[in-house]
Amino acid sequence: MTAPSASPFERPLVAWLGDDFTGAAAVMEVLTFSGLPSILYLSDPGPAVLADTQGLAGIGIATLARSQSHAWMEDRLPQHYASLDATGAELIHYKICSTLDSSPTVGSIGKATELGLRHFGQAPVPVVTAAPPLRRYQCFGSLFCSAADKVHRLDRHPVMAHHPVTPMTEADVARHLSAQTDIPTGCIDLEDIAQGRAEAKMAAAANIWTVDLVSEAQQAEVGALLWTGRKNRRFVVGSQGIEYALVSHLRGCGLLEEVPEPKGLGRIDRFAVVSGSVSPITAAQIAWARQNGFATVRLDAASLCRGGNAASDALDSAAAAAHAALAQGTPPIIFSAEGPDDPALDEVRNASGGDMDRANDVIGRALGRIMRGLVDDLGLRRIAVSGGDTSGRVCEALGIYALDAAAPTIPGAAICRARANGPMDGLEIALKGGQMGSPDYFGWVRDGGGARQ
Repeated sequence: MTAPSASPFERPLVAWLGDDFTGAAAVMEVLTFSGLPSILYLSDPGPAVLADTQGLAGIGIATLARSQSHAWMEDRLPQHYASLDATGAELIHYKICSTLDSSPTVGSIGKATELGLRHFGQAPVPVVTAAPPLRRYQCFGSLFCSAADKVHRLDRHPVMAHHPVTPMTEADVARHLSAQTDIPTGCIDLEDIAQGRAEAKMAAAANIWTVDLVSEAQQAEVGALLWTGRKNRRFVVGSQGIEYALVSHLRGCGLLEEVPEPKGLGRIDRFAVVSGSVSPITAAQIAWARQNGFATVRLDAASLCRGGNAASDALDSAAAAAHAALAQGTPPIIFSAEGPDDPALDEVRNASGGDMDRANDVIGRALGRIMRGLVDDLGLRRIAVSGGDTSGRVCEALGIYALDAAAPTIPGAAICRARANGPMDGLEIALKGGQMGSPDYFGWVRDGGGARQ
């Protein structure tokens, strides 16, 4: 792989730790397409590697923290924070989902924040969850997120309120985080920002401050709050809304130039998709693909979870169907479920004895094996993956150690280029969270991303 173009800054602006693979890649996308060359490592290469930051404005590490326990975080996050610290970056960002996916026991943002405070020894911590370019907004403390053509309060969101692992029952971000940590938590609201009270308020009792953000026009103000406070508030928590805000501020004060919109990569005919997502948004994308020339291949996930010969047969059957589709010039989508109401989900739950964490791991690894076989056997050079955990398993199966952003699609789901020691180097791969993307997303990736034709 060729190295990214040089950063206009002397040292990295941001080093981030993603709580899943798709979200971590979304930060890289914002920075790279804004003229700030960045790289995302898919495992921690250690402080020695990360200290070599020449030419980079952003350096990230992707993890699976969103689906993990307190014990997992205690074991891994301190080393990750130490590695990011070695970059010398102006800001260290623990990247969370813009839909706040987390609970007191699974993917706890509160626990990750506590560990960050322990390492960086600072208070307070700004939390910027909103990202207006993604239609994610925080207003007087409450988070609002889009679904199709409407914006919903988080606890009434048609998807997130019914999430199978971390259902969102509280829209107030500070209250949601207060269930995950004993650190005092409050809100910098719209009036605080408009009336210039944010800095004074952050010096008060609370050690975690969620920050309101409701428009792209307001991003520069939030970016200024982050940038001017970076000496005392280097550790920050939030979505890629942090990077959108920083870019807006840096451009507004003349420190960062506007850059041309990145071009697409061009259409490719040999293309494949795997999906472990149960989101209705992904289900709509699968339906669009079925109606527009893709072959849809269901992976029998319940049989996978039963193990033994049933699992082997399920894996072989899906792989064979995908190979056959590609042999006929048809791009396949191999999926484990088609939306949250798919009867396959109950079958998987029964087959796994209710252990959905194990089931998701089994499904993700199987999809990774199938995709590895397709790339190895047929020489594919562009693929797509739907689902945060699935993305991690597929990248692991492909032996990818890092990603560079290559071409935009919908914000948060760009096409990337893989870095690998072997034939996967240069593979074009789009990683998409379950909630992300337009109905024609998979067709858009096949066509190379960039501006719609």
